[in-house]
Amino acid sequence: MTTVRLNSADPVSFDTDALIVGFRSGPDGPRPATGAEALDAAFGGKLAASLSSVGFAGKPGEIAKLPTFGSVSAPLLVAVGLGESADLEGLRRAAGAAVRSLAGTARAALALPAESAAQAEAVALGGLLGAYAFSRYRTGDDQKAPVADLTVLSGAPGETAERASVLAESVSLVRDLVNTPPSDLWPAKFAEIAEQTAAETGLSVEVLDDKQLRDGGYGGLVGVGQGSVNPPRLVRLSYTHPEAGKTLAFVGKGITFDSGGLSLKPSASMDWMKSDMGGAGAVFGALVGIARLGLRVNAIGYLCLAENLPSGTAQRPSDVLHSYSGKTVEVLDTDAEGRLVLMDGIARAAEDNPDAIIDVATLTGAQIVALGWRTAGVMANDDELRELVVEVAGAAGEGAWGMPLPEELRKGLDSPIADIANLQPERWGSMLAAGIFLKEFVPDGVRWAHIDMAGPAFNKGEPYGYIPKGGTGAVTRTLIGLAERHASAANK
Repeated sequence: MTTVRLNSADPVSFDTDALIVGFRSGPDGPRPATGAEALDAAFGGKLAASLSSVGFAGKPGEIAKLPTFGSVSAPLLVAVGLGESADLEGLRRAAGAAVRSLAGTARAALALPAESAAQAEAVALGGLLGAYAFSRYRTGDDQKAPVADLTVLSGAPGETAERASVLAESVSLVRDLVNTPPSDLWPAKFAEIAEQTAAETGLSVEVLDDKQLRDGGYGGLVGVGQGSVNPPRLVRLSYTHPEAGKTLAFVGKGITFDSGGLSLKPSASMDWMKSDMGGAGAVFGALVGIARLGLRVNAIGYLCLAENLPSGTAQRPSDVLHSYSGKTVEVLDTDAEGRLVLMDGIARAAEDNPDAIIDVATLTGAQIVALGWRTAGVMANDDELRELVVEVAGAAGEGAWGMPLPEELRKGLDSPIADIANLQPERWGSMLAAGIFLKEFVPDGVRWAHIDMAGPAFNKGEPYGYIPKGGTGAVTRTLIGLAERHASAANK
């Protein structure tokens, strides 16, 4: 695991293998950002001109590497573009891109704008997330190790680096789970990992196996999981603080592999379905982070774990499930399975009397159609809560957009034989219809928000900023941020 610390040393004389500096773009070419002025002077004021001569313009995420020839202590200088200006997310992305480009280098120092504690934390967090690598299944020696030691050159308080480390470890935990192949991560195995980690972090944990789920009336989890030899699990994680004034409940979709069941997906849509447990992963990572930060809030996480496979025992289209809430559901499409496990998790979470329930899921392909690969959709039965989720996600650099729950779409979920169907017959507005379905299982008076992150949870393209190819750990930091907001509000 990469480590990070803060140091107020002069970047010109700091001993490191690579020195990362920021440059802003301008009409006259790149210009040094805060933290890089002394370096430019060490190069006789010609550093910007040298970078410009190799085509570097200072655009966001742009990278250029130059040997220093003894002008500074570090033998290698890495210039990273910040654009015309850089907010905290711009700093995170710049740090991540620069550190990612240095795989195979042991030590790196970041002389990016980091005068405030918030800036220093952003640089540290971006660097740590950019240093992530998933190499568990690599057998050759051709993969370069990520930077092992990072130093942020800043006079900000040292605890900012500690918080960045906790956040990065939580996100990396989720990335590892999402990247793990389903042959090594089935529901019981995920539950076992949760139990082990809970013991290490002081979380309380309860695991319901398939018999307990069946006896307890969790028809959604049982129905989705009955086609697999790997039976479902419901994991309840809880963190309590003696001075807490608020309680949050998080519910995560945890389909460890989604073939679509008997409503089989086409193969092109199936190869990345190991990521369909990303919602449960985010909830798990958030609970671990909340505990390690010691936030003054009570937090409960439900991991709704199942494997959705076709077999002679799999649920069929037209089956009727009896949910934990007591409502019956006609299954029109077994590939609309995420909402079936979440409906049980949401109803169970309501029994904890939380101040709010937030569910997180890689729920619909319609989210990707509507908002793309990087922006999650947020729906809620409470406008204030929806806007809070969007605001906190934005502050974390995790794109989110508030979406409505139009009443007219509810009719499309009518069933002639059950209380509700799990799918509307029309494709239009299907992300919103999925949210409307889940809302049916939220008891009156309970504040609830739903985050559909089907796209953001898994990066099928090339790495960018601090985001790697594969599992991203999306929404983990948003959930931790929501816990921090509720802790702050309760203790004012």
